Amino acid sequence: MPKIETSRLLLRMLSMQDLDEFALIFADSEVMKFIGIEAGTTLSRAETEDTLEKMIVFWTRNGFGRWAVIDKVDRKLVGLCGLRLLDGVPELFYLFAEASWGKGFATEAAAATLRYGFEELEFDRIIAVIRPGNTASITVVTKIGMSYEKEVSHYGVDGVRYAITRREFRPADSTYILCRG
Repeated sequence: MPKIETSRLLLRMLSMQDLDEFALIFADSEVMKFIGIEAGTTLSRAETEDTLEKMIVFWTRNGFGRWAVIDKVDRKLVGLCGLRLLDGVPELFYLFAEASWGKGFATEAAAATLRYGFEELEFDRIIAVIRPGNTASITVVTKIGMSYEKEVSHYGVDGVRYAITRREFRPADSTYILCRG
């Protein structure tokens, strides 16, 4: 499976060995504040295990998915970032431990994910759906070049959709090293 190295992060395949760290992240109500059908709902360890298994299976079936994001300085898992499908369209998705907020990790990982999606997977368009009020996430997607499209509702959840096309995408002049396994 591919890995990506950026200046401060390593994006690598998810593993069931990540369960303990993800269980802590998904159990944090602040992290989950804008995530899921019922925003703010935390996940139990068993629910996190099920979610992690599904993300790993998604990679196997689709050839892409979400990565574990590792801080290269302390080698700790700080979150996840990657692509999933929303109504058949590639969607950027990220989630980071509260202790890693405000460090630019989401922006760095999201930019690398877009680059991978356009250069390696040759997607024509990538979207991000964000709950209104999640200004930090809106800042991330606008920094990486995504533009507001419209208000949307998926599965009964209201959001705002941002998007970028392969033609519009401009990779940042920063470290991006792809290892194909």
